[in-house]
Amino acid sequence: MEPFVYILLFLTSLVGLTFIVERGLALRWRKVVPPEIEAAVQSCQKREDLPMLGRVCLQYPSPISRLLLLAAEHLDWPEADTMGAVQSRARHEITRLERGLVVLEIIVGIAPLLGLVGTIIGMMGLFGNIGQRGLGDAEVLARGIAIILNTTLMGLLIAIPSLVFWSYYSKKVETVAVEMETLCDGFIRRQYRKAPGRPKAPAAQPAAAR
Repeated sequence: MEPFVYILLFLTSLVGLTFIVERGLALRWRKVVPPEIEAAVQSCQKREDLPMLGRVCLQYPSPISRLLLLAAEHLDWPEADTMGAVQSRARHEITRLERGLVVLEIIVGIAPLLGLVGTIIGMMGLFGNIGQRGLGDAEVLARGIAIILNTTLMGLLIAIPSLVFWSYYSKKVETVAVEMETLCDGFIRRQYRKAPGRPKAPAAQPAAAR
């Protein structure tokens, strides 16, 4: 049973490290919200600027690029419908950004439990050997205590970094989501506000003219 527990702990640490590195690369700010896209959104003030924005979005594929392309394709819809379509797609993009975080969350929970299993196995072996050989065999005691401490330590060393990176990545996804929402909302509002033929609100008349 002891090698089995060590193998499980090793595999858990390997999976955790893989997702830590993979999410770290996937959630880089430049990969999710490229600065070129931000600059293009700020420069896109009129409907005539949409082709330029489309070229930049295709040149720098990213979650924010896909949202902006979707918004640009539906500018002939009413503003509320366009907002709704973008929000629905944004939820999908956020789900993709969160992919893998649930694995880290699971590792945070199971790694200490695997360490606890190793502790129990070590104690069972320790007490079994004591029953057979008595307390005079120091080697038996040392080996049992070593298994107990090693598995407990390994479980904690796996769980702690996983918890740190899971918390960091979760917060980063929230920050990125707010930034994407801000960019898309500002882009859509500018396009509808400056759309040609949009009726203007009547100016207020002076009190004396009433």
